[in-house]
Amino acid sequence: MKATRTAIADVMLIEPRVFGDERGFFFESFNEKLFQEATGVALPFVQDNHSRSQKGVLRGLHYQIQNAQGKLVRVVAGEVIDVAVDIRQSSPSFGQWVSARLTASNHQQLWIPPGFAHGFVVLSDYAEFLYKTTDYYNPAAERCIAWDDPTLAIDWQLGGLQPQLSAKDQQGKRLGEAELFE
Repeated sequence: MKATRTAIADVMLIEPRVFGDERGFFFESFNEKLFQEATGVALPFVQDNHSRSQKGVLRGLHYQIQNAQGKLVRVVAGEVIDVAVDIRQSSPSFGQWVSARLTASNHQQLWIPPGFAHGFVVLSDYAEFLYKTTDYYNPAAERCIAWDDPTLAIDWQLGGLQPQLSAKDQQGKRLGEAELFE
């Protein structure tokens, strides 16, 4: 397993070692010991989530103000642009974002630590998205920052496509109005 720090050092692109031949491939999608050695992260994962979305669906930017979740995310079908935004006010990278193109064929994963808002948009006809979280889902603590906040100016690589949003995501707050981490 290889972990590469992104422009925001706490967010890492994880590349598992993939063994493949004419029959297909095999890789360990998660190995706690190797993950800790590669990343230095020793948080327990307590919940696995799986979502399927159509092309153009944008989910996010989500976070929990209590029960803050670290997330290890990957795509098992299709292709997404995955985005992490640092919303820790005391961080030198506060208000900055990084993105990664996660696909079923590149097998890459993104580690997003607690204190970040997270979202993704589906570029393929559909995508199946898996994520491991370091804390349980707490709907009362869930918050959403507007995907199109001009302060953040995230490049979702939509190519003019208007994203499909949930009612909750349509109500996302701007970064300057959102409840944030210290």
